[in-house]
Order: sequence, then C-alpha cells, then structure tokens
Amino acid sequence: MDGAGPFYMSEEGHEKLRAELHKLKYVSRPEIVGQIKHARELGDLSENAEYHAAKEAQTYLERAIAELEYKIAHAKIVKRDDVAKGKAYLFARVTVVDLDDDEEEVFTLVPPEETDPDQNHISIRSPIGQGLLGKNIGDQVQITIPAGTLNLKIINIE
Repeated sequence: MDGAGPFYMSEEGHEKLRAELHKLKYVSRPEIVGQIKHARELGDLSENAEYHAAKEAQTYLERAIAELEYKIAHAKIVKRDDVAKGKAYLFARVTVVDLDDDEEEVFTLVPPEETDPDQNHISIRSPIGQGLLGKNIGDQVQITIPAGTLNLKIINIE
C-alpha cells in the first residue's frame, strides 16, 4: 500500500473502487476458496501444483482486498464543483498547445486510481500531470517524458 493517503478521488472513482472491492470479496474470494478445497481433495499437498497455485492466488487476492479497503477508508472525495477555477488542479480539463508542432490536446487531471489514457484522463502523479499541476492559463511548461521533452502552453482550463 502506498501509505501516502489521503487518496483524492471523485465520487464516481470511489464508487468504482467499492464495486471492485465487492467483486473481489464476494465473487473472486469464494472462487479461490473453492479451488483450494478442490485441490485439497486431490491428496498430497506437498506436491500438489493446483493447491500451491490456488494458495498463491489467494495471497494476491487478499493483498488486493487490503489495498482497496485502505484506499476506500482513506479516500477524500473531491466534488468537481469544489475545485478552484482557472488553475490546473485535480479534475481540471487543461487545454494545451504543443509549441513544437502546434497540436492542441486536452487533458483531464485525475487521481492515479482514475487514470484512463483513452479518455486523456491523466494522473496528477504522471510527468505531464505534475508538469501541469498548479499552472495558469498562458503558462508555458517544459515536461520531460520518456520520449523526450514536451514544450506546452496552457491555453484553457475548465
């Protein structure tokens, strides 16, 4: 677990985590318990690959459940209407223009748990998210990413 709580997230993101936790606890956990029970019935556990695989899966599952429970317990729900306007903060839609190729792009800054690259929802902990966070309309930023350096100008924030 990250231990860096609180975990800022939207109401939708919080509900998504709760649904995932419910699935892990009430669907995945019983399935793994059934697999362990079946593997035990096969006999000698010391050389039973099915048993060891199921126990390992159970360990990963319990770790995932504990992590989700921690995040949910330490979540700080941020309502989009409560976010400061005019600055690039959590849940802001930031329109930038790439100064190198004059391409325009819109990013929505979200918590890591709500990242969705297909929707251009980028984590505030990603290089681009960190580079935009706290900036204003008109600011120019240089952001180092694995593919090189981005030279961006913020042209709008919603």
